[in-house]
Amino acid sequence: MANVLTRIGDWVNERAPNLAPTYRKHMTEYFAPKNFNLWYYFGSLALLVLVNQIVTGIFLTMNYKTSALEAFNSVEYIMRDVEWGWLIRYMHSTGASLFFVVVFLHMFRGIMYGSFKRPRELVWILGMLIFLVLMAEAFMGYVLPWGNMSFWGAKVIISLFGTIPYIGNSLVEWIMGDFLPADATLNRFFALHVIALPLVLLLLVVLHLAALHEVGSNNPDGVDVKHGPKGNRWNPEKPKDSIPFHPYYTVKDLVGVGFFLTIAAFIIFFAPTFGGWFLEHDNFTPANNLVTPSHIKPSWYFTPFYAILRMIPSYFGTAIWGVIGMFGAILLLALLPWIDKGEVRSVRYRGLGFRIALGVLVFSFLALGLVGAGVTAEVIPEWFPGADVTTWENAFGRLMVLGYFGFFVFVWIYTRFGFEKTKPVPERVTLHD
Repeated sequence: MANVLTRIGDWVNERAPNLAPTYRKHMTEYFAPKNFNLWYYFGSLALLVLVNQIVTGIFLTMNYKTSALEAFNSVEYIMRDVEWGWLIRYMHSTGASLFFVVVFLHMFRGIMYGSFKRPRELVWILGMLIFLVLMAEAFMGYVLPWGNMSFWGAKVIISLFGTIPYIGNSLVEWIMGDFLPADATLNRFFALHVIALPLVLLLLVVLHLAALHEVGSNNPDGVDVKHGPKGNRWNPEKPKDSIPFHPYYTVKDLVGVGFFLTIAAFIIFFAPTFGGWFLEHDNFTPANNLVTPSHIKPSWYFTPFYAILRMIPSYFGTAIWGVIGMFGAILLLALLPWIDKGEVRSVRYRGLGFRIALGVLVFSFLALGLVGAGVTAEVIPEWFPGADVTTWENAFGRLMVLGYFGFFVFVWIYTRFGFEKTKPVPERVTLHD
């Protein structure tokens, strides 16, 4: 068997001589810092969920029909009559939410440990492009089941483009292909969701990983890995503070994969709707343009940005300021490498002001998610009987918007004018928790 595998390897290497060096460059000879902690699981988990979404999506397309009359019934057919169709559908819907869970945590780790700083700006920018494409992919996939919330969610989100001066109304009709979401909308969303956006997403993921492996991975200390002789006569140029990605981190990632799959399986088998967070109750009824859901809201992973859209008032008779604020919230994240002028990367050694600001950012983001999901509107009457819900919700929501955008303003001033007092940074990576 060993001789057979050797011959196969020689045959492949003769015809594709760059294949083996490429594998070694990105796996066995790619040295990663040896002090990775649990925050570094989420990058590999995002790749795992991406594979799950592609595989389950292929099987779902085999029975889905892109017609306003048949789309909802085709999903019901998958759930009730296709062998294991319910499992595939729940794996896909749960995977969509878990995708954003791991991506948000992956992004938070990048901000916390300064992975966006020089020389990894391109890695961060490519990651933000992945995030944007992922949001577009998730939105179009959310529309395809053609439940009532899908219909009204599509109408509300696409109508946002109507706030653009001069071309807004024409742009809305062009995107929908009709005056209301209908067959044309489903057909083009299906094409984009199944073919175009996955191709773009895969390309960006490859570029993201390639850019990362060119500059090397960051670590919890945020210091560069030291290179040079280690006293190993077989490999004297091996980096001092790192280990080969394969087999060490590939095996370590299997632990995270096992834990993650256990949680995912529990959700799929016991709570696939997750109390209406992963699959809204209104989406289990067919789309009806004459019946508006009591609370139109997007999926939970869009609710922080949706809250920003809602909380920014309309000025000069147009709602475009909320749209600018919503997209600006994402743009500011992409510009973080140039906003943060601090020399220290990791939060372990940064000043107290940055730590507090990061906590405010996280709290504001989570609170905006609750505002966008309508949770605050339900809680306020219980906590403050007789209070004006709209007034209190707007006051709280706008305070959280200030907290979110205030993080970027504060960090720029805090680091640009030298107010940050940092702790001494170690010369080499450490192994403390």
